Amino acid sequence: MSEAKKEKRKLSKGSLKKSLKLYKYVKPYQAEFALGLVFLVLSSVANLALPKFMGDLVDASNSEAIFDNIERTALILLVILVIQAVVSFFRVVLFVNVTEKTLASLRQATYNHLIKLPINFFNSKRVGELNSRISADISLLQETFTTTLAEFIRQIIIIFGGIGILLFTSTKLTLFMLGIVPVVVIIAVFFGRFIRNYAKEMQSEVADSNTIVEETLQGIFNVKAFANEFFEMARYKEKTDAVAKIGMKGGKYRGAFSSFIILGMFGAIVAVIWRGVNLVAVDELAMGELFSFIIYSAFIGGSIGGLANVYANLQKAIGATEDLMGIFDEGTEDLQESSKHEDLSQFKGEIEFKNLSFAYSTRPDQQVINNLSLKVQAGEQVALVGPSGAGKSTIVSLILQFYSNSEGSLLFDNKLAQDYSLSALRSQMAVVPQDVFLFGGTIRENIAYGKTNASEAEIIEAAKQANAWDFISEFPEKLDTIVGDRGVQLSGGQRQRVAIARAVLKDPKILILDEATSALDSESERLVQEALDKLMLGRTSVVIAHRLATIRKADKIAVIEKGKLVELGSHAELIANSEGLYYNLSTLQFNS
Repeated sequence: MSEAKKEKRKLSKGSLKKSLKLYKYVKPYQAEFALGLVFLVLSSVANLALPKFMGDLVDASNSEAIFDNIERTALILLVILVIQAVVSFFRVVLFVNVTEKTLASLRQATYNHLIKLPINFFNSKRVGELNSRISADISLLQETFTTTLAEFIRQIIIIFGGIGILLFTSTKLTLFMLGIVPVVVIIAVFFGRFIRNYAKEMQSEVADSNTIVEETLQGIFNVKAFANEFFEMARYKEKTDAVAKIGMKGGKYRGAFSSFIILGMFGAIVAVIWRGVNLVAVDELAMGELFSFIIYSAFIGGSIGGLANVYANLQKAIGATEDLMGIFDEGTEDLQESSKHEDLSQFKGEIEFKNLSFAYSTRPDQQVINNLSLKVQAGEQVALVGPSGAGKSTIVSLILQFYSNSEGSLLFDNKLAQDYSLSALRSQMAVVPQDVFLFGGTIRENIAYGKTNASEAEIIEAAKQANAWDFISEFPEKLDTIVGDRGVQLSGGQRQRVAIARAVLKDPKILILDEATSALDSESERLVQEALDKLMLGRTSVVIAHRLATIRKADKIAVIEKGKLVELGSHAELIANSEGLYYNLSTLQFNS
């Protein structure tokens, strides 16, 4: 959700209810938080006491014991300032401590929940949006806990406490002040917001003009090739002229705002002083009380003006909380830690599809897998082939239990998939995809991802079996070589072999390969294919094949079309059927 929409979101019963869910993260630290609130109230009360004694200091000059009164009042003011400084220090420290511990718990809970959500959730969300939830939204809550909430309470105390003191000092002057100052402040707030909107519009236009510069300079080859230099100059001129026009109009509004502040705010203060001096003249008010009154009026006016910003920040925080808590409404997968897995030491890796059908939740009327029946014996190598969109990748996702079948059944070792612990079942599988993802750390960390408690000897042995140790040992840092973002420091073949080493280390019963050699040069392909052949020995292997030459030795080839199994057999059996889909696919590839 954009920031603009977040700002405009109204406070509602539902949004407040979701925001209250944050309390469970604050609850362990509620004693510290309550003490922080006590210090906040003391600091605000001390703040309210200052103008009173500053007024007394003025009145002390008119008394007979002038020096004694001045010294006593100055000492009281000093004590109040010291108290205020001390309680403010402890208030800030306590609020920051509670906030940091609360948000650490919230970040951990959000991440833990996110990572346990099913694949279907991530297919419908952008990574940037989810990252925003766990970073920007929580940072917004940090500002709310440490600053906004405290500011809101402090301003409420000052407004109502200040008005109470003023009413006690002079009811007439208070009513006069309340008829002028708050009205001027509220108008100033709305006027200021109107000007900020103009500033945002100008920033948007500037951003658009910068986009033109960026795009034309990046695409300068096309600009010159199509002789569109003057077209781009005209486009940029139009945009920058629009920026200038908005800026000049905004300048008029800023000038009017400046004039209003001078006339309205200072005029209100002058009016209050004028009215106060009249009351002093008829002995209804002391000069020191008038002095205090003016300071209190400034405090109250500033707090009323500040409340608008505080309220806007609270709206943003509630909007962020609502989005954040929305993640927790999503159902997670039933996962378990490895120490709590069911014992699958006797797991063989047999896979069987029985009349299985499946449709994605986003397209419930479109069957991706249609009444599929297929059995893969333990230790057997089965290749899945077929046109693009036939359902091959969906079959793999179903084996990994990323999705549940709509109809029919999926069995492992003659036991329904849903009867296994999800974590235990996946622990028996490994995947080597076509587009390998490596984490940005070291080669050691990426290989050890297959078995996080592996020894160095086990990691090296896995690298050797994956034909990866030769290139790893040539690096100065060997296993501690940084691979960079997504493995950018390694070649495609090197990344594939690291991924194979990761799978070797996991020692799975079921191996899933998504044409791991299709994007490699001949030498890299040979090394990777050798490693894959070793890895598949004795394991149930399901291979998604795009290049049919790589799966001629497969025990069985399952030909999939529109989610249905249309052919099944060895390469020799299928190629003998000149009317079959496999024969047609083979002819097209080998002829080309």
